[in-house]
Amino acid sequence: MPVKRVGVIGLGNMGVGMAANLIRAGHEVTVYNRSRAKVDALVAEGARPADRVAEACTGDVVLTMLADDDAVAGLAFGDEGIIASTAPDTVHISSSTISVGLAKHLTEAHAAAGRGFVSAPVFGRPEAAASAALFVVAAGPAECVDLAMPAFAAIGQRTFVISEDPPAANLKLSGNFLIGSVIESLGEAMALVDRGGVDKHQYLDTSTLFSAPVYRTYGALIAGGQFEPAGFAAPLGHKDIGLVLAAAEELRVPLPIASLLRDRFLRLLAGGGDHLDWSAVGGLAARDAAASDHSA
Repeated sequence: MPVKRVGVIGLGNMGVGMAANLIRAGHEVTVYNRSRAKVDALVAEGARPADRVAEACTGDVVLTMLADDDAVAGLAFGDEGIIASTAPDTVHISSSTISVGLAKHLTEAHAAAGRGFVSAPVFGRPEAAASAALFVVAAGPAECVDLAMPAFAAIGQRTFVISEDPPAANLKLSGNFLIGSVIESLGEAMALVDRGGVDKHQYLDTSTLFSAPVYRTYGALIAGGQFEPAGFAAPLGHKDIGLVLAAAEELRVPLPIASLLRDRFLRLLAGGGDHLDWSAVGGLAARDAAASDHSA
């Protein structure tokens, strides 16, 4: 059965674009957000406003795109939360990047309440969300995923269904770890060639072995020092690397590069980088090189 009514909870940099594309695809979209301005902007595009979480939970699916575990748990549980407010035939799609532990808790809580749940984090920055070019990683019971597929088609260019067990979608954490590793490596490489007198943009253009979008996107940001406004804020990058390390500790998998990334994010945040894009980690190597000049 195609999705007709969609609730969207969380209208941050990603959620606002996802909601807009659901509207454009012809769905009846109800939106909820703590701040009203983004709700009003989407109402002007055809959305229906929700003053409470429960009002966004009356459709075929309710999609949440929230910043972290606390935000997701705060809206999912409780007498007025998503689980309590949805009907048995409504599917909750969680597109937030959250911990493995919370993913398991959500799976168990939805099942205990007789509610459908699909974990579906996405790969892509806000510009991809705005242009319906996200990659969706979905995991959940087959009937729930089938109900959610029209919504996925509206927000993304491809959906990967990987398991009927929702926590399996947390492989998204390993993907963010890889992206963070690319950002750090790009920053170090560019700091090196820049010190050698090679223009960083020229270097990026000639590095044909690394033409994948992740290199082109983040390479351009690092080369240009374009870390504001933040598409994905540095504190969120720090949070995700922490979640990767927590999962690794539970599974007893050493991740030395992830430990280094955690420290790099801490350094960025300690230096007042909370407002910057997480790609600003890639600018630390150049700052280190400049600092060595002054200390010499």
